Amino acid sequence: MSGHSKWATTKHKKAVIDAKRGKLFAKLIKNIEVAARMGGADIDGNPTLFDAIQKAKKSSVPNKNIDSAVKRGGGLEAGGADYETIMYEGYGPNGVAVLIECLTDNRNRAASDVRVAMTRNGGSMADPGSVSYLFNRKGVVLLPKGELSEDDVLETVLEAGAEEVNDLGDSFEIISEATDMVAVRTALQQAGIDYDSADSNFLPTMQVELDEEGARKIFKLIDALEDSDDVQNVFANFDVSDEVMEKVDA
Repeated sequence: MSGHSKWATTKHKKAVIDAKRGKLFAKLIKNIEVAARMGGADIDGNPTLFDAIQKAKKSSVPNKNIDSAVKRGGGLEAGGADYETIMYEGYGPNGVAVLIECLTDNRNRAASDVRVAMTRNGGSMADPGSVSYLFNRKGVVLLPKGELSEDDVLETVLEAGAEEVNDLGDSFEIISEATDMVAVRTALQQAGIDYDSADSNFLPTMQVELDEEGARKIFKLIDALEDSDDVQNVFANFDVSDEVMEKVDA
């Protein structure tokens, strides 16, 4: 889920210890399986698989589940499903643009889940292309701050193609072109800097500022969408100030 970055990182921390842990595990495992099917089971030759495994390990997915997913995806073990990626577009409350990325083996079920979640939570579906133009695909690497300064991080990743480094409080977010993301995280690894995740995400080109009520509504919609097993990611173009975020958290 990406809209407001601080919200994304708070949510990332909560998700690991959440009651939805089983759901999160299932989505991370599905990512691994698909990455192995698309690019092969060899981690060294498949950066997407490497990143999917890294993210799963950071979220405490057991190694045996990770290994099984790699084998299923790579055709080394029976039982892999034939997943396809489908993007749905729509609008949430307050005119917030929403992109919903599904990874599913049942197109009809995915479409139904998304439509129900949208209509029950003040959203509406939109035609393909009517919302996606408000987003650019970018590489997003999240890393814990620890002892690092923003300059340390910038110095490490600038030549690898990083466009900006954002301070999110407990962590740094590095934005790059999606095609430069592997180079950015490789630069971090070579410098011995630990990172939490490296993803290719859709980032909004403009954002809708929300008040407390608006924030609660959009978070409720996103929770409903993410509750579907078929929904992998939700991207939205809202922004919430720290003051509003504190009220919502309280």
